[in-house]
Amino acid sequence: MPDGTLDTVCTDETGSEEDLYEELHNSGHHYSHPRGGGEQLAINELISDGSVVCAEALWDHVTMDDQELGFKAGDVVEVMDATNREWWWGRVADGEGWFPASFVRLRVNQDEPADDYEAPRAGAGETNDSLPEAQSCKDQMRTNVINEILSTERDYIKHLRDICEGYVRQCRKREDMFSEEQLRTIFGNIEDIYRCQKAFVKALEQKFNTERPHLSELGACFLEHQADFQIYSEYCNNHPNACVELSRLTKLSKYVYFFEACRLLQRMIDISLDGFLLTPVQKICKYPLQLAELLKYTHPQHRDFKNVEAALHAMKNVAQLINERKRRLENIDKIAQWQSSIEDWEGEDLLVRSSELIYSGELTRVTQPQAKSQQRMFFLFDRQLIYCKKDLLRRDVLYYKGRLDMDDLEVVDVEDGKDRDLHVSVKNAFRLYCGATGDSHLLCARKPEQKQRWLKAFAREREQVRLDQETGFSITELQRKQAMLNASKQQATGKPKAVGRPGYLTRHKHPSLPASRPQQQVLVLAEPRRKPSNFWHSISRLAPFRK
Repeated sequence: MPDGTLDTVCTDETGSEEDLYEELHNSGHHYSHPRGGGEQLAINELISDGSVVCAEALWDHVTMDDQELGFKAGDVVEVMDATNREWWWGRVADGEGWFPASFVRLRVNQDEPADDYEAPRAGAGETNDSLPEAQSCKDQMRTNVINEILSTERDYIKHLRDICEGYVRQCRKREDMFSEEQLRTIFGNIEDIYRCQKAFVKALEQKFNTERPHLSELGACFLEHQADFQIYSEYCNNHPNACVELSRLTKLSKYVYFFEACRLLQRMIDISLDGFLLTPVQKICKYPLQLAELLKYTHPQHRDFKNVEAALHAMKNVAQLINERKRRLENIDKIAQWQSSIEDWEGEDLLVRSSELIYSGELTRVTQPQAKSQQRMFFLFDRQLIYCKKDLLRRDVLYYKGRLDMDDLEVVDVEDGKDRDLHVSVKNAFRLYCGATGDSHLLCARKPEQKQRWLKAFAREREQVRLDQETGFSITELQRKQAMLNASKQQATGKPKAVGRPGYLTRHKHPSLPASRPQQQVLVLAEPRRKPSNFWHSISRLAPFRK
């Protein structure tokens, strides 16, 4: 299509999106991934020649069937069959099976030497001729990693440009279809990411040594731009909202036709818009892996060694921050489900102010003026403490009894003995003072160690709130509403939502390919073997969650 046709056609009010789609579709504008076919062919040629092809896992792949291959982020997977574009057959130590090809990154250097950088010392009957040879091999492998970093960055820039020019710009021209709020929800800050990545690629190319690539010093570029990568946190936090909004819009045919027309006119590969918008989430996962591989082939005496080492640490921190935010957002559905299981709930939803369960357990609440003791279940979230009463007959049912605002509370350790205010003997107690009202709440644990765990939990809660304020973490109104809606639907069915999984036809060796495409929306970002969420660990023993 000639330049300018996109603007004209997409804003032409005389024709429908359906007409535009049919015109483009029938004109033969079909595009495939520029590298996908060749790369697959090369992989399969290596496999058929008997070579071992290895890939590193970018994210956890949870096994949903005995014929799928489960692995964790950072695991090395041996690729045994890559004839299919979306699902590959591979092997890890625990077994073999199908896995999504997009969940792994092929190693740049398949024939890797030993992990130790130093070449073997010459023995009695050996010469030092092998030392320069080993060094030359290391230099070539470092060159391969550098070339991959630059190549993937150039491809990524083109990808971002296609999204910004092919989708964002055209959507802005259709005010009858998209509001500014919808565009912010769908595309997030992808235009800011595009601007930052252009500057980053320019810096990388300036550091590239064309004559001797292995001497290129890319580590400094990552250090100079590490603050810019923080903007990925905002994008990753918003990505679930984008998926929800796109799912809603694509139920209407005019949006389906419009998005497809944008893709065809921009000559983009045959992937839906939500797939394109996933790319920045995937990209931030790859940097620590690429830098780790670059460091592996960088001699300690190389001028770039310390910079690469520092860059790897910095990018792990960026990925860890994004990963933590992702984990927090995954927890909000569980919090909404927990709230829906509580009887007689009063007041605002938990998610209005909280997004993390810090600690929970049973405490004795001593109330004034008769110093009456009550057994209550307490749940400490960030910014608020919820307490409930167990049903006398059905101990798996909790009734809401109240909440305390942690922002206005001061936690004071109480010594064992007679309490001066209530004139009763207490043990393993602490008091919560409310500065705004002057009220106090005396709580007692059964054992000294339980009391200490509660005091530490209160300290963690304040630290969590402080970190959230520093990093700007918050739950959007759309995320909160969606979580509560999901919880209400699940409560109406009376059982957990069914988890869809690919279907298989039983075969002895290679089962049939999964019928559905891998679900890439639920991903674990960056850090291999991350610390598991404390949410279910803290409250899995409580009966309400087994309803």
